[in-house]
Amino acid sequence: MWVRNETGNSVLMKRNRHDVRTGIVGLGNIGQFHAERLVELDVPLVGGMDVATEARKRFARRYDVDVYDDHQELYDSVDAVIITTPNKYHEEYAIDAFERDLHVLLEKPLAHSIESARRIAEAAAASDGHCTVGFNNRFANTVQIVKNRIDRGDLGDVTHVEANYVRRRGIPGRGSWFTRRQIAGGGALIDLGVHAIDLALYLLEYPDVEEISGVTRSEFGSREEYAYLEMWAGDSGPGGFDVDDSASAFVRCENDNTISLEVAWATNRPANHEFVVHGTESAAVFDLLDGTLSFYSASSVGPSHFEDTAVETNQNDTHTDELRAFFDGIASGRDADDSVEEAFVVQQIIDAIYRSGESGGTITLPE
Repeated sequence: MWVRNETGNSVLMKRNRHDVRTGIVGLGNIGQFHAERLVELDVPLVGGMDVATEARKRFARRYDVDVYDDHQELYDSVDAVIITTPNKYHEEYAIDAFERDLHVLLEKPLAHSIESARRIAEAAAASDGHCTVGFNNRFANTVQIVKNRIDRGDLGDVTHVEANYVRRRGIPGRGSWFTRRQIAGGGALIDLGVHAIDLALYLLEYPDVEEISGVTRSEFGSREEYAYLEMWAGDSGPGGFDVDDSASAFVRCENDNTISLEVAWATNRPANHEFVVHGTESAAVFDLLDGTLSFYSASSVGPSHFEDTAVETNQNDTHTDELRAFFDGIASGRDADDSVEEAFVVQQIIDAIYRSGESGGTITLPE
């Protein structure tokens, strides 16, 4: 919380998470998902806001808190806010929170468009509030083991990441906001690709991005018949679907660091959530969802040989650890969370992939 000292300057009064009055904007499934974890972490959940009457009633019954149809009323009573609305509405709720110097956890992606994302990033930079963007996969135990080994030099120079986030059938409801470009800003690329791109850049230590080439496709959601066995089905048919359901891309960064990207809501192939991290001394291969992890290297010390090492760890709740880190950042008063700036880089790449697919050419990012 920011207060005025005797000289009139703003100073941060440190506090632990048990003192941070927190509200949630967007009371659908992901909003309730976060609410459950706030309760587990003993963070005071004091209210929620949603434009839908039934969502407010359900949230109020479940958590016994005040609910509002106006976010400004909620903001009057909180120190921090978690924003889980559809992408198009991130800007309004986030910027109003930043102008009040509230602490903000903003679900990914930063926004539905590059212009909106830029305005959010500028407002976050001007605010005294702490802000984190919801890249929860960074907190997976598997990812942290790989990151620790990269940091201590075990992989040598990391040069390339193969990033896959592919479902066989997993379009999240044709006709929902996820499948409408005006609200979501895109389909599988902006929904799943945002995670894959961030994680690849995170493991490469976010180098400057230079060129992007990509193609997006709509091959399944636009069909009259959509065969599925699990996850989500389409309700409104192809008329409720005007976004991509898969994308392939190649990202070139400074020092010839590269990323190859495959994302899909629907394909005719097995699901794939494998990341391959190429290093000059070793490579790491892990599955983002099941947590399997192995390291691969070769040695000429003694007889030449390959070394394949499987690593076992417990799978953790990444959203809980993300929230814990968010509130720890508030308590410590640190201003070292670069996730907004990095989220804007991810948004630039997503925008460039869409533009590359439309133009058939390579897109060069500005500095």
